[in-house]
Amino acid sequence: MAELNGSPVAPEALQALGLLNYGHFTSIRVDDQAVRGLSHHLDRLVHDCRILFDVELDRDMVRHFIRNAVKGEQGSFVVRVTLFDPSMELGQPSASRTPSVLVTIRPAGRLPATPMRVRTASYSRDLPEVKHVGLFGAVLDRRNAQLSGFDDALFVDDACFVSEGTTWNVGFFDGERVVWPSAPVLAGVTMRLLKQVHEQTVTIPVNMKDVPYMQAAFATNTTIGVRPITAINDLELPDDHPIFCTLQKEYEEIPAERL
Repeated sequence: MAELNGSPVAPEALQALGLLNYGHFTSIRVDDQAVRGLSHHLDRLVHDCRILFDVELDRDMVRHFIRNAVKGEQGSFVVRVTLFDPSMELGQPSASRTPSVLVTIRPAGRLPATPMRVRTASYSRDLPEVKHVGLFGAVLDRRNAQLSGFDDALFVDDACFVSEGTTWNVGFFDGERVVWPSAPVLAGVTMRLLKQVHEQTVTIPVNMKDVPYMQAAFATNTTIGVRPITAINDLELPDDHPIFCTLQKEYEEIPAERL
């Protein structure tokens, strides 16, 4: 299912999105017509629209389009809201100031998500604070990691400081505190919510040389919740540390907002 500005989308309207790859989005897990962190997702869309298109996005309009698209849908599914301009031209992108709202729906995976193994990759996304549609570098590193026997890629800089995963934030547990890397990253909604509800939390630089001293590692985003990481390169990590259950329980207890 795909709707553009509240109506079924014609294939030709998606040409600019596919060819120019300029826009931004947020992915929202919906459970029984409710969303954890819905206001954060809307805040993200407003923030990113201001940066990429220099316009103020109407939150109520976006929420109306989401409600219209998911009306009658049952259970759990993922809604992606993408902002792009169907009339944007490669030669004159500065003329684009009228983004449209594309709403698509796909099935949601089961929670809790299965553990995964990751491989580090030296990479930093363009405008890491924006959830933009430019996913080529991230998907390339995910593909290369999978071809090497891993599930995904974890980004580090040239000095081996950890930042984020391809489409997720990474966290660690040092035995007392949940540790989030302080680096240029996309501040995911799930990470933001966990920071609010888990008291023993710090955001500090994390170098790969620090990782062997961590007791556990995990990935977070709206579609996977809290997902254990059981290997980073050749370092093995536990898949059953109690911190996983603690964080998953804290996350599940966050009140959801009705669409």
